[in-house]
Amino acid sequence: MQSPIAVFRRLTLVPQGVIVVVSAFLPIFAIVSMFPALPALMTHFADHPYAKDLVPWMVTAPSLSIAILAPFAGYFVDKFGRTRLLIWATFFYGFFGIAPFFLDDLTLMFCSRLALGVCEAAILTVVNTLLGDYWDDEGRRDWLYLQGIAGPILGALVIRVSGPITELQWNGVFLIYGIAFFIFVLMKLFLFEPKREEGEKPAQAQVGTKASAADKSTRFPGKSMFLVGLVTLFASVIYYVYMVKGALVFQEVGVTSPSRISELAALPALMVMVGAVVFRMLGNKPNGIQIGTFFAFLGFGLFIMGTADSVPQVVAGIVIQQLGIGMSIPALIAWTQTKLTFTHRGLGMGIWTSCFFLGQFLSPWVTSRGESMTGSVQGAFAIAGCAALVAAIIGIMSGWLNRSSSNRT
Repeated sequence: MQSPIAVFRRLTLVPQGVIVVVSAFLPIFAIVSMFPALPALMTHFADHPYAKDLVPWMVTAPSLSIAILAPFAGYFVDKFGRTRLLIWATFFYGFFGIAPFFLDDLTLMFCSRLALGVCEAAILTVVNTLLGDYWDDEGRRDWLYLQGIAGPILGALVIRVSGPITELQWNGVFLIYGIAFFIFVLMKLFLFEPKREEGEKPAQAQVGTKASAADKSTRFPGKSMFLVGLVTLFASVIYYVYMVKGALVFQEVGVTSPSRISELAALPALMVMVGAVVFRMLGNKPNGIQIGTFFAFLGFGLFIMGTADSVPQVVAGIVIQQLGIGMSIPALIAWTQTKLTFTHRGLGMGIWTSCFFLGQFLSPWVTSRGESMTGSVQGAFAIAGCAALVAAIIGIMSGWLNRSSSNRT
């Protein structure tokens, strides 16, 4: 097993890689930072007639913007270049992120969150595109692996800081978004526009060259991206089932205290980092096997939670499910990158981003339908688990079949 330090030591383009990893966290940052602040916001706007709707929607509003606009961001990335859009999207991410600190109108604050989502659509699309532009397959897997390790750590730090800041002032949490201005400066200093010559593979040696005429004439891989979009949408819906309804599963097995639920769920959440390690260990396996493996972890974990009749069983299910969470995004991005050439990588990653965040938006609705069918949240988890296990079988079988056909040729 390769340690994060060993991988980091042999990586190239280290400053660019660190910027890409941190920038990819910004859209997650926008969600995670809000959770400790929600009670303070609800209290402050208690007299507002639509506060019960608008305040929670402030958390998810950026996701809706991402789902709608990411493909358009991808189109502009391919047409006009990568880094300029990323750099200025990051600057305005900081501007719109901080804006609610200076506002006391809930409607304007909500609109600023929608604008924040526009910036996030560009940021996510470009950083995922640069993963393919700056590095070959091996380097890309390394940085996706480190991204999977860093994400939970950064998330924990943001939650730890945002709570105390909110206690000082009801809207103080929005000042945290000022970190984007620091990242903006680093981008201006270290990022470069990647290009390549005809016949070259995407690697750092391609700096300063021109995209090939053959690459420009390559058609967009519509059929491949349709499959990628469907799998990503399905995976995202399954990905968020636990995040949306996990606390209610604890209630159905007798745990009603929010603090106790947090205690029980905190340690298993660290398995996300282990999932990133598993992804890197499977880096040389076919993409179908990688995808099938994370669906298997998600499916088994959700099914165990859905059929559990005790707290230890629920916790065991979370441990397994979180392994799949840690694998899923790196595996999906790595697979998507194999379908795209330099010319169409921006649009392709924009479509991927849109499908993933559309799945986030739809997951609560889908989970609620499963709850209505079965009469319990656990029943919805069991259905989601079975669906993921079917996807796991299909993915692993396709991976083995592709591997066998490659060996024969």
